[in-house]
Amino acid sequence: MDEISGRTATLPWSTRRRHLKVASTSGPRCFQLIRHSDPSGVSGTGVIAEGVEWSDGTVALHWGGQYATTTVWPDGIDALLTIHGHSGSSTIRWLDE
Repeated sequence: MDEISGRTATLPWSTRRRHLKVASTSGPRCFQLIRHSDPSGVSGTGVIAEGVEWSDGTVALHWGGQYATTTVWPDGIDALLTIHGHSGSSTIRWLDE
Protein backbone atom coordinates (compact mmCIF):
# COMPACT_ATOMS: atom_id res chain seq x y z
CA MET A 1 0.00 0.00 0.00
CA ASP A 2 1.29 3.43 -0.95
CA GLU A 3 1.42 5.44 2.29
CA ILE A 4 0.76 8.76 0.54
CA SER A 5 -2.14 7.92 -1.77
CA GLY A 6 -3.58 4.96 0.14
CA ARG A 7 -3.67 2.92 -3.08
CA THR A 8 -2.10 -0.47 -3.67
CA ALA A 9 1.44 0.06 -4.93
CA THR A 10 2.48 -1.74 -8.10
CA LEU A 11 5.86 -2.00 -9.74
CA PRO A 12 6.42 -1.67 -13.46
CA TRP A 13 7.09 -5.06 -15.10
CA SER A 14 10.81 -4.31 -15.60
CA THR A 15 11.43 -3.80 -11.86
CA ARG A 16 9.47 -6.77 -10.53
CA ARG A 17 11.52 -9.33 -8.68
CA ARG A 18 12.43 -12.37 -10.75
CA HIS A 19 12.63 -15.81 -9.19
CA LEU A 20 15.75 -17.93 -9.49
CA LYS A 21 15.54 -20.55 -12.20
CA VAL A 22 17.14 -23.52 -10.50
CA ALA A 23 18.86 -25.97 -12.82
CA SER A 24 19.03 -28.74 -10.23
CA THR A 25 17.54 -29.50 -6.85
CA SER A 26 20.83 -30.53 -5.26
CA GLY A 27 21.66 -27.00 -4.09
CA PRO A 28 25.06 -25.29 -3.95
CA ARG A 29 28.28 -27.34 -3.96
CA CYS A 30 31.49 -26.27 -2.22
CA PHE A 31 34.95 -26.86 -3.67
CA GLN A 32 38.62 -26.00 -3.36
CA LEU A 33 40.87 -24.99 -6.22
CA ILE A 34 44.03 -27.09 -5.89
CA ARG A 35 47.24 -26.03 -7.63
CA HIS A 36 49.56 -28.99 -8.24
CA SER A 37 52.38 -26.95 -9.75
CA ASP A 38 52.82 -23.19 -10.00
CA PRO A 39 54.20 -22.23 -13.40
CA SER A 40 53.80 -18.50 -12.65
CA GLY A 41 55.41 -18.62 -9.19
CA VAL A 42 52.61 -16.43 -7.78
CA SER A 43 49.96 -18.63 -6.12
CA GLY A 44 52.05 -21.48 -4.76
CA THR A 45 50.73 -25.03 -4.54
CA GLY A 46 48.02 -26.75 -2.54
CA VAL A 47 44.65 -25.14 -1.80
CA ILE A 48 44.81 -21.72 -3.45
CA ALA A 49 41.10 -20.72 -3.45
CA GLU A 50 37.67 -21.77 -2.21
CA GLY A 51 34.46 -21.73 -4.15
CA VAL A 52 30.79 -22.46 -4.50
CA GLU A 53 28.96 -23.73 -7.56
CA TRP A 54 25.36 -22.54 -7.33
CA SER A 55 22.48 -24.70 -8.53
CA ASP A 56 22.17 -22.69 -11.77
CA GLY A 57 25.83 -23.36 -12.67
CA THR A 58 27.21 -19.95 -11.64
CA VAL A 59 30.48 -20.17 -9.69
CA ALA A 60 31.85 -17.85 -7.01
CA LEU A 61 35.59 -18.18 -6.33
CA HIS A 62 37.27 -16.68 -3.24
CA TRP A 63 40.98 -16.01 -3.06
CA GLY A 64 42.24 -15.56 0.52
CA GLY A 65 45.38 -13.87 1.74
CA GLN A 66 46.44 -10.28 2.24
CA TYR A 67 44.51 -9.02 -0.80
CA ALA A 68 41.47 -11.29 -0.61
CA THR A 69 39.00 -11.10 -3.47
CA THR A 70 35.96 -12.93 -4.75
CA THR A 71 35.08 -13.38 -8.42
CA VAL A 72 31.89 -14.63 -10.06
CA TRP A 73 31.91 -16.90 -13.10
CA PRO A 74 28.43 -16.91 -14.70
CA ASP A 75 29.63 -19.43 -17.32
CA GLY A 76 30.54 -21.98 -14.65
CA ILE A 77 33.39 -24.22 -13.62
CA ASP A 78 34.68 -24.87 -17.15
CA ALA A 79 35.19 -21.14 -17.74
CA LEU A 80 36.99 -20.82 -14.38
CA LEU A 81 39.32 -23.71 -15.22
CA THR A 82 40.03 -22.27 -18.66
CA ILE A 83 41.62 -19.28 -16.92
CA HIS A 84 42.92 -20.71 -13.63
CA GLY A 85 43.48 -24.36 -14.58
CA HIS A 86 46.85 -23.64 -16.20
CA SER A 87 46.51 -26.62 -18.56
CA GLY A 88 45.94 -29.15 -15.80
CA SER A 89 48.17 -27.59 -13.13
CA SER A 90 45.04 -26.80 -11.10
CA THR A 91 42.02 -29.00 -10.41
CA ILE A 92 38.76 -28.85 -8.48
CA ARG A 93 38.27 -30.84 -5.27
CA TRP A 94 34.56 -31.12 -4.47
CA LEU A 95 34.08 -31.04 -0.71
CA ASP A 96 30.73 -32.83 -0.66
CA GLU A 97 31.95 -35.96 -2.48
